[in-house]
Amino acid sequence: MSRPALPLASVRDVPDYGSATRGPSPTLVEERASKDEVEDFLDGGLAAWLTVSGAFLSLFCSFGQMNAFGTFQSWYSTHQLQELHPSTIAWIGSVQLWVFFFSGGFIGRVFDMYGPRIIMALGTALYVSSIMLTSVAVTYYDYILAQGILSGLGVGMLFYPPLASISTHFSKYRATALGIAVVGSGLGGTVYPILLQYLFTHIGFAWGLRVSALLCFVLCTTATLTVTSRIAPGKVDAGGPWLDLHSLRDSRFLLLVIGSCFVSFGLFTPFCYIVSYATDQGVDPTTAFYILAVLNLASVFGRIAPAHIADAFGRFALLVPCACLAGVSSLVLWTTAHSLAQLIAYAALYGLFSGAFNALIVPCIAQISDIREIGMRIGLLYSIISFPSLVGNPAAGALLRVCNGSYDGPIIMSGTSIVIGSLFMLWSKLQIRPGLFARYTVMYSGTRRPGVKERKEPA
Repeated sequence: MSRPALPLASVRDVPDYGSATRGPSPTLVEERASKDEVEDFLDGGLAAWLTVSGAFLSLFCSFGQMNAFGTFQSWYSTHQLQELHPSTIAWIGSVQLWVFFFSGGFIGRVFDMYGPRIIMALGTALYVSSIMLTSVAVTYYDYILAQGILSGLGVGMLFYPPLASISTHFSKYRATALGIAVVGSGLGGTVYPILLQYLFTHIGFAWGLRVSALLCFVLCTTATLTVTSRIAPGKVDAGGPWLDLHSLRDSRFLLLVIGSCFVSFGLFTPFCYIVSYATDQGVDPTTAFYILAVLNLASVFGRIAPAHIADAFGRFALLVPCACLAGVSSLVLWTTAHSLAQLIAYAALYGLFSGAFNALIVPCIAQISDIREIGMRIGLLYSIISFPSLVGNPAAGALLRVCNGSYDGPIIMSGTSIVIGSLFMLWSKLQIRPGLFARYTVMYSGTRRPGVKERKEPA
């Protein structure tokens, strides 16, 4: 008499997948040979929600603090780097963004081979060290190295693995789970401008950053211990390419990448210049940084509410209008905002729509990808958009100089670029299924292979 098959959950051995430990024994593999592991999603469970919680903490203190660069931009302009033009100072944040984005392809590849835990442990050490080095930086190039290069790489190692891990635990509620996780970056972007400004003015820049480093160490260590992947490490051939450009042959993914390039070129301009714009309009410098906090707070709602709706009505169907409205809000509202109240209203709307874009882009990638390639594709997209992200803020600063201090040029450039990007994303959606209001489509887990089941998801 044959032995009954073990329940699905019993052969997952999820906790081991947080490290470089190899997969389950051959016996267990044989017992579940009739099932395609990557097609069976638990959509919940203790390990899954611990991963969401860990990702929340990781993004809170990494990407959240990076979203607060406007506070550093304003501080440097009046303190350590006051002799430099704002467009020169902006290169610190742009280098940080570029390293963060460009490292995604390589980090995603390592994740597919070894899982999240070893990457996040190294990322914690690197990120905390970068903050400590920034606290003792003296020259402009010290800040480029510490806050630009090292911090950007540390943030990447704490950003991509937990999001890719969540995608392995959820299918039906993937956008909701990812939305909850990326709320951490929005909440961090809300807390850090206020926290850093308070620390800088009360205990000084250096000690303020050391306090921040201690907080990041505690939260990132906790995150490292809780994030796991449902797919065993070693599923990907280590001899394969680190950046698999063959994914760009998928027209849906290619159009999504092109659209993301345009969006990322203008997306971060408000985060970098909204505080200096406010002071230029006569807003008290001691309260101007609250506008950045409002922008990030609004992005919290933009990251979780649309993500939940997207699971029912379609991820692409919501991504496109949110990206478009982010650009339109800059073109219509930022150009006419001259008072504190008007700037807060603009910041709230822009934060809402830009936050939705940040929350929905990863679920959209996962929806059109084989689960074995999710980490690689997420990393590839972010690696490609690293280049427009690198030049976006300095280009805005250069336009600011050309326009003799007028912010109209940078604002129009930012808003127009985001709107163009949303049109490419609409094109990508139409490649999935024609029709602006088509809700459902039959999807595959990437390239169709014999024995791989179809799944029906909102478009």
